[in-house]
Amino acid sequence: MRGAWTEARAAFETALRIKEFPEAFEGLGTAAWWLDLADVVFDSRARAYRLYMARGDRAAAARVAVWLAWDSWAFRGENVVANGWLQRARRLLEDHPPCAERAWLEVREGSLCLLEEGDPERALSLAHEGIRIAQTAGSIDLEMLGRAVAGLALVASGSVADGMRILDEVSAAVIAGELTDRVAIGLCGCYLIAACERVRDFERAVQWCRRLKEFCAKWGLRPLFAVCRTQYASICLWRGTWGEAEQELCAASEELAACRPAMKGDALVRLAELRRRQGRLAESAAIVEQLAPHGAGLLARARLALDCDDPGGALELIEQYLRHLPILNRIDRASGLELAVQAHTDLRGWPGAKAALDQLREIAAIVGTIPLRADLSFASGYAAMGKGNANEARLCFEDACEMYTRSGAPFETGRARIQLARALGALGRGNAGVEELCRGKAILSGLNAGLEVARAEKLLSDLLLPHSIDPANSQKAEPGELTGREIEVLRLVAEGLSNDSIAQRLFLSEHTVHRHLANILNKLDVPTRAAAVAQATRRGLLA
Repeated sequence: MRGAWTEARAAFETALRIKEFPEAFEGLGTAAWWLDLADVVFDSRARAYRLYMARGDRAAAARVAVWLAWDSWAFRGENVVANGWLQRARRLLEDHPPCAERAWLEVREGSLCLLEEGDPERALSLAHEGIRIAQTAGSIDLEMLGRAVAGLALVASGSVADGMRILDEVSAAVIAGELTDRVAIGLCGCYLIAACERVRDFERAVQWCRRLKEFCAKWGLRPLFAVCRTQYASICLWRGTWGEAEQELCAASEELAACRPAMKGDALVRLAELRRRQGRLAESAAIVEQLAPHGAGLLARARLALDCDDPGGALELIEQYLRHLPILNRIDRASGLELAVQAHTDLRGWPGAKAALDQLREIAAIVGTIPLRADLSFASGYAAMGKGNANEARLCFEDACEMYTRSGAPFETGRARIQLARALGALGRGNAGVEELCRGKAILSGLNAGLEVARAEKLLSDLLLPHSIDPANSQKAEPGELTGREIEVLRLVAEGLSNDSIAQRLFLSEHTVHRHLANILNKLDVPTRAAAVAQATRRGLLA
């Protein structure tokens, strides 16, 4: 196979004009798959399946059925249809001795189980069965693909060292030229990079992204190339090279929209996160609206809700995300638990914050990576600060700053330094707080992280006041009193700004500004914005 897919397509079409037979239809479907011709893929494989069944070749029919399952998921996002094809293949191979087709079924079902359902336990079981059958059938390609799925499943469950060892072994086999199937080679590389991204092992990921890009470009495999670009963009996000991240994500979104529209969600999630980090919340929200209302889409919505001062709405999304995620998928659960700590703390829900923090601590102890330990320290500091334990918060944020810096994560380092400055201010160490704040703000300004820079500037003005920050009152006010955010909104109302202008100034949504104003009118017991400004002025709230 030279990768001359257009020539291959023409040859199969010529053969089929002479006589229709299943091998030619299957070959045509393969060529069309590489050329991203979805209609031809489905038509050709469906015909191949029917002709194999008519011939009585159940193993060949099952092989095509597994391909149709994958196609239904990748091209159309039809998970139920994909499952139907997988179960049909399983039925066809029920009494069949170990063969490559059975190994193909186990491995593909395992990967879809992991990628779509987030269930590493079941994925690992299927992968092990696929490996066993592939060894019996003598297929090194399917054996290594099964090992790659197993490695990714182990990483997702928190067994990072074991999973990475397996993925490194698979990668060595690829480099050595032991594998010949190009799809298997490409998928092995994708699973390795996906594992690296999940645990932020970016040095390993950079090397393999480069190799996978070369492979995909050489053989014209656009969907794997686009997925690789999406995963590489996460590396750029973490390392602060946001211009490169944007370039990769925009290109990947266009490529996947053209060749595998059902797979573009991952690129959109990352693009929404980039826009959020840049403080472009309206653009991020517009992208999030295109995402499926589950999985990573829920977390993207939750992050936006927290940025828009809606911890209650964020918590509902986070709980929905965690509720549907298998308990053994520790890596993905950690992302939700970190946000849950923040949402519970903002709502002063201390039991919920403690429960989420305890779970996050258990996962960090199992996984043991520096980035996850840094996330735990940050979440611990956030909860401590919310409860008024400023010195405990200081220690946590100092640890988070150190570990984020070691991990090469400037955005996270900048955020941690801002929180450290808050803790220092609450301890009466205003000068030290200002110094930390300036360091954090410089990092974030260099990234053009608009929302975080605005928060830093607000905190700087607080630190320069003669009184220090009271951590118990910095997030919420007592019932009937205006919060700090509500006073900010009212000051801008006093300047004559519209809701839209206030939203842009404070990096909020217009809906959130409207909600703040409704709360202000209710707390001050006045009917209009003008009356609220007059009342607040008389009470000295806007001084």
